[in-house]
Amino acid sequence: SLSKGRSFLHRRSNEERSFDKLRTNGGRASVRLTDCHNIDDFRALAKRRLPWPVFDYIDGAADDEVTRRRNRDAFDRCDLVPRVLAGVESIDMRTTLFGREMAMPLFLSPTALQRLFHWQGERAVLRAAANAGTVAGISSLATISLAEAGALTGGPKLFQLYVHHDEGLNKAMLDAARDAKFDAVALTVDTIVGGNRERCLRSGFTSPPRFTARNMLSYAIKPGWGLNYMLREKFSLPNLATHVSEGSSVPKSVAEYFTSMLDQSLDWKRAEAIRKKWDGPFCLKGIVAVEDAKRAADIGATAIMVSNHGGRQLDGSIAPFDALADIVDAVGDKLEVICDGGITRGTHVLKALSVGAKACSGGRLYLYALAAAGEDGVSRAVGLLRAEIERGMKLMGAKTLADLGPHNLRWR
Repeated sequence: SLSKGRSFLHRRSNEERSFDKLRTNGGRASVRLTDCHNIDDFRALAKRRLPWPVFDYIDGAADDEVTRRRNRDAFDRCDLVPRVLAGVESIDMRTTLFGREMAMPLFLSPTALQRLFHWQGERAVLRAAANAGTVAGISSLATISLAEAGALTGGPKLFQLYVHHDEGLNKAMLDAARDAKFDAVALTVDTIVGGNRERCLRSGFTSPPRFTARNMLSYAIKPGWGLNYMLREKFSLPNLATHVSEGSSVPKSVAEYFTSMLDQSLDWKRAEAIRKKWDGPFCLKGIVAVEDAKRAADIGATAIMVSNHGGRQLDGSIAPFDALADIVDAVGDKLEVICDGGITRGTHVLKALSVGAKACSGGRLYLYALAAAGEDGVSRAVGLLRAEIERGMKLMGAKTLADLGPHNLRWR
């Protein structure tokens, strides 16, 4: 049976890469990848492909999910004021970040457990990002090793460090990122404990998945996902597995993992010490307060990601876009400021850049696409957003990113 299953997967691989169809029950029309025209379309397809515990892990957030909604809604409180007759036959949206040139001012944030969303996992994301000329983020909780990620593409790469109790593990991950020639490290600072992700509590989602009587039907009615999970390479978190078994062979919810495995004594002194151990661009991920942005500059950080972890940690916290202007005013001339969270449209990127961000990033914007269609899905999602940025710049009368500024915004 195992041999037959692998043979089936081999026959289906080309279809999955091109995502020819997602069939539904009851004779309803199939949905193709080309039917996806925005991030919400990819979200709908991801929901149809994934078991509900896995989908809710991507889609959900903390408590009442107020912050998750706020992250996106914040952009609607700001209007773009376009200029015309600017001669925009050709535009240049290139920028530099972490010492590398990017073809567009948007990159793919590091996210965990990608093998659960599609069997291609981080490999698909790395290839799609490299082909688009932008940065790919790789999490400590990635499902491929840092060494493999480094060898897979020559594109710019960011390693996201979670500081664990096990100092040997922290050192091993930094050494692996250095050996794999990662361009930068992002120290995540907003996960001292796990957020209260109630969707995951209801579904029993863990890493690796724990199949229970309560959630078994959800997995059973998604046989494509199940065959890929069971018959392809075994799920693991290779960057952690040499030091801890939780998350790789011992099922644990992500919130439980953060609360029990991460070092809650992490402070500014420790962050500065980690900064000194890394001799390249260094970013703090999870900054929303002006005072913290200033301290990040003081300890020698070269970048910050203005982020609230997609609303997955402290519900009710300020949206990144709402925090952006004050942070740019305070430290925009000292370090690279990245707006992370709520990005689903090219116009969101233009608004953040107009406020003063150097670039934008997001996780769900490509995870939905990964779940829907693997590498081809991620490539299409990134391509659509790039086209929206380009079209938006032309409609704004901006030939380069330098043409964007507070002058072309109106706040409601």
